[in-house]
Amino acid sequence: MRLAGAMRLVRFRGAGGAGTRLGLEEAPGGALVDLTAAEPTLPPSMREFLELGPPGLALAQRALESGRYRVAREGTRLLAPVGDPQKVICVGLNYHDHCREQGARVPPEPVIFSKFPSAVVGPFDDIVHPQETEAVDWEVELAAVIGKTGRHIEESAALDHVVGFTVANDVSARDWQTKNAKQWLLGKTFDTFCPLGPAIVTKEAVTDVHNLRIRCSVNGQLMQDGNTNQLIFPLPKLIAWVSRFVTLVPGDILLTGTPAGVGFFRKPPVFLKRGDEVQCEIEELGTICNKVV
Repeated sequence: MRLAGAMRLVRFRGAGGAGTRLGLEEAPGGALVDLTAAEPTLPPSMREFLELGPPGLALAQRALESGRYRVAREGTRLLAPVGDPQKVICVGLNYHDHCREQGARVPPEPVIFSKFPSAVVGPFDDIVHPQETEAVDWEVELAAVIGKTGRHIEESAALDHVVGFTVANDVSARDWQTKNAKQWLLGKTFDTFCPLGPAIVTKEAVTDVHNLRIRCSVNGQLMQDGNTNQLIFPLPKLIAWVSRFVTLVPGDILLTGTPAGVGFFRKPPVFLKRGDEVQCEIEELGTICNKVV
């Protein structure tokens, strides 16, 4: 039995490369519900859809329960669930084991950086290996998607501002993280360095976001295998902290950090090369898989 409000929101293109559609997954990897066909007046942007708030989600729930507007998965292409976020906010050093693997102290407060929205690509799109670096690394991450505007949000109300969660890969050029006066931005925000997807899984569909297995494999070899219960700063603390400085708005993406097992801290270091395939998976949320080209 599906819980009220439990949905998997997606963006997709149909067969023949038709325009972008809003939709829902009936189940992970299952048939799609064409929300744009069910509700033609809805905006084509997920960000604009989320700005509608509960009335928009109610329309999506109605379409899901209607039994109509089904689209076979074959021939469709899933896109990043939010293709035009206003902000992509990231958190560094937020897993205990990731701090240990690099000999770093647990930070006293969240370490915040960002990616430009132009880094966002879909769950099965290619990661383009830039010619400017030979140190491209992987980082599987839980990403929260904001569904309600807020500033100076209290921890006790923080999850009220989250519509759901998705899988992210915080692809990183490690050499550029340590160049440019050690500002992380350039090493984090090359085009295609933020695969997202496959869906926004609404919070009602997630048993416990702070107890999810999180994994990354490269060419079938398991590299990261952690759990979100190892987060140093859980989501309510992160949202409260970030909202002290910026207004969070619907469609904003908050990447919450990565567990141990990145390539940079292996002995010797291991980096992605063209032809590699990176798979990131989070329990209950789904899997993304991206080829490096």
